[in-house]
Amino acid sequence: MTNSKGSFLFAGFFGVAVVFGTNFLQAQSGADATMLDKHFVSEALKGGMAEVQMGRLAEENGTSPDVKKFGHQMVEDHMKLGDQMKQVASETGVAVPSSPTMMQQAEIKKLKGLSGEEFDQEYIKAMLKDHEDDLKDFKKEAESGTSPVVKNAASEGADVVSTHLSMIKQIAAAHNLAMN
Repeated sequence: MTNSKGSFLFAGFFGVAVVFGTNFLQAQSGADATMLDKHFVSEALKGGMAEVQMGRLAEENGTSPDVKKFGHQMVEDHMKLGDQMKQVASETGVAVPSSPTMMQQAEIKKLKGLSGEEFDQEYIKAMLKDHEDDLKDFKKEAESGTSPVVKNAASEGADVVSTHLSMIKQIAAAHNLAMN
């Protein structure tokens, strides 16, 4: 799409605007981020880091092919999403966190101590809970956020999280795990 301000390309899971010619749109869309918008961005980044770390554990410690494959998908998708969310963080003045939350770190530590079917079951349960919680958070931000760039990122991210939730629900059913 082209206008007098330059050409705009909307790409990626988050549809982050890449502006050619002028930074007017980026400055305008990121400048109005509230503390709640910024908190969402920070928490999304932390959650993405946790998903990547747990996904790597699933690739290494999972026993069933579907758990390993899902773990690999989490690493790929959440690394891409994290890179795109870092751009949103930059536009909204959010410092990129260096690690997941303490609760997420505890879950990662718990998974590191497991192997075999026990690992698979705990990983599936963790992914169900994480993706259910994340989907609520992403939808809430997409509906009630203030910053257009954060709202757009949340909306696009909700689509990805929804897909992941559907995938992990199928895996849980295949492993005879009860879902909420």
